[in-house]
Amino acid sequence: MANTSENTPKKTQAKADEEQSEERHEQAEEPKSKPRKPGPMQILRAAREQISELTGMPAESVSSFEQSEGGWVLRVEVLELERVPDTMSLLASYEVQLDPEGELTGYRRVGRYERGRADKK
Repeated sequence: MANTSENTPKKTQAKADEEQSEERHEQAEEPKSKPRKPGPMQILRAAREQISELTGMPAESVSSFEQSEGGWVLRVEVLELERVPDTMSLLASYEVQLDPEGELTGYRRVGRYERGRADKK
């Protein structure tokens, strides 16, 4: 009669080695998915939400949007003082910098104007 106690550890080790090999093979076949970069609309929404939260004033629109070396630069129009009539309300332009993922890294007010006024030439 053969001693099965000696064969069992070898079979168990062989089976464990086989399972590890299969696991490595499966992992190699799985596509490595990169996190998706936010698209332009996500960047615009993120900028408006973040500047509104920081200033405590509603962002009305984005008047400028461009990609820079370090992320994104936008100009956001913010309602600073609501007046009646609406054409007398004060708005401000903020330059907003975001990183490539859409997180705000800096902002500054670059101008103030009444809603009804045209730009000076």
